[in-house]
Amino acid sequence: MHGEVNLHAPFGLRLLYTCLKGLGAGLIGFVVILLLFSFGPLALDEINYVTGRNKIDFEESQLMKVNANNTSLIQEEAEGYGVNSYFSIIIPKIGAKANIIPNVNAEDENEYTNALEKGVAHAKGTYFPGQGKQIFLFAHSTNSPFNVERYNAVFYLLDKMTVGDRIVIYFSDKRYVYKVTNVMVVGPRDTGFFDTKANEETLILQTCYPPGTSWNRLLVFAKPE
Repeated sequence: MHGEVNLHAPFGLRLLYTCLKGLGAGLIGFVVILLLFSFGPLALDEINYVTGRNKIDFEESQLMKVNANNTSLIQEEAEGYGVNSYFSIIIPKIGAKANIIPNVNAEDENEYTNALEKGVAHAKGTYFPGQGKQIFLFAHSTNSPFNVERYNAVFYLLDKMTVGDRIVIYFSDKRYVYKVTNVMVVGPRDTGFFDTKANEETLILQTCYPPGTSWNRLLVFAKPE
């Protein structure tokens, strides 16, 4: 016996299927957009680092050749890099640059979170460039990878730093240049590296590591050049 049998689902079932299919496609699209929004800028940072596009050419920059004690030229120099000469940081190797918020209480989450939305935080109780003591700057990531670009963009590539790399700090209309002496990863509660009574100027940069977690702390130590 030969013939054709046409099966037709009820209109309501077909409508439900169409709606669910559209909803699924919409959710997939939303997730893709969310991932691109959250991690796209960081992926671009990695690409720019590998290709050298974000590197600040410290050695050949004409601006960096001006007298470090000339106030007006230092102000102009800092502005040329997009930061202020009151208190800011430039890390040529990784293309990082940001203004620094001074005297931030590292134990007050609300205070340091607000500071990190504006730039890099200087830990209250530590010293400033030129004072011959320990200077502590930090830029934390959060415990959610979806917030990593918001809170950790400035120091995101800090793990690329190696001994001998330069860090430039502008403070009170003067320029201070430091060279990296050590890079290390420590536990979140390890404070053994603090020595505010030391009589040798040391710059310490800290960020959470890996980015987007609060598992460990990445520390970069540098001495005046």
